[in-house]
Amino acid sequence: MPAPSSPETPETPGTPEVPASVESPASAADGLRFALGTLTVLPVRITRWDRPAARAGMLCAPVAGLAVGAAAAAVGLLLLLLGAGTLLAAVATVAVPAVLTRGLHLDGLADTADGLGSAKPAEDALRIMKQSDIGPFGVLALVLVLLAQVAALAQAYGDGWARGASAAVVAAVAARLALTLAARAGVPPARPEGLGAAVAGTVPVAGAVGAALAVAGLAAAGSALLGAEDVLRAVLAVASAVAAAELLLRHCVRRFGGVTGDVFGGLAETAATTALVVSCLG
Repeated sequence: MPAPSSPETPETPGTPEVPASVESPASAADGLRFALGTLTVLPVRITRWDRPAARAGMLCAPVAGLAVGAAAAAVGLLLLLLGAGTLLAAVATVAVPAVLTRGLHLDGLADTADGLGSAKPAEDALRIMKQSDIGPFGVLALVLVLLAQVAALAQAYGDGWARGASAAVVAAVAARLALTLAARAGVPPARPEGLGAAVAGTVPVAGAVGAALAVAGLAAAGSALLGAEDVLRAVLAVASAVAAAELLLRHCVRRFGGVTGDVFGGLAETAATTALVVSCLG
């Protein structure tokens, strides 16, 4: 996940130091700034960098996904309006989230794939993930995921511009919902430093479940104008994305001993891809 751009925030943050005087609950605005500042490249100034702000920020992660998804869908629809084909619109739609996250979720996916594919003990696997190069498992993961996302979106746009736009938004929101769920209490960090450690375990389980239900409900409501079948498809897309990300999360916790920033990126791309594939089915 992108590091905060605020000059008052370290470039590679570790577990936030929380003085007793700063232990006050974070506001919704604090959480939204934290989510947008860490999960996107939008010029948002993070005013608080502590555990309460991290908790609020991860609960607001799906809102950041909504902003990313709306931008991606807008670019895809603009190209369709200008006469581009569905394939080009799909490529552009996939490119927007990569640009708005500096490609760090894709980088996290590649690093996670290399770590898992190495079949080495946790310490060695984490060292591999920190290296700047990308190995064969990472390349393969990137190629397959990007191809799947483009193919799914091209098919969705082929079924209608509204279905394609809806799929793009639902996928982006589901991807960030996966981060909210991965930051829930009980999921440990694999390292003592980094953004993964900063947000790991900050979200109460009840809050994570509430966020999942809210996202599923809003996805259904947003698809209501397209028809009952699309409502079911949107809910299934969110549920499938969450399930796929949860399977990867549990595997990473077993292999690495916890989560890292790279794992969060891998979870987001896994959830987005799953949601897009489900969205184009039927």
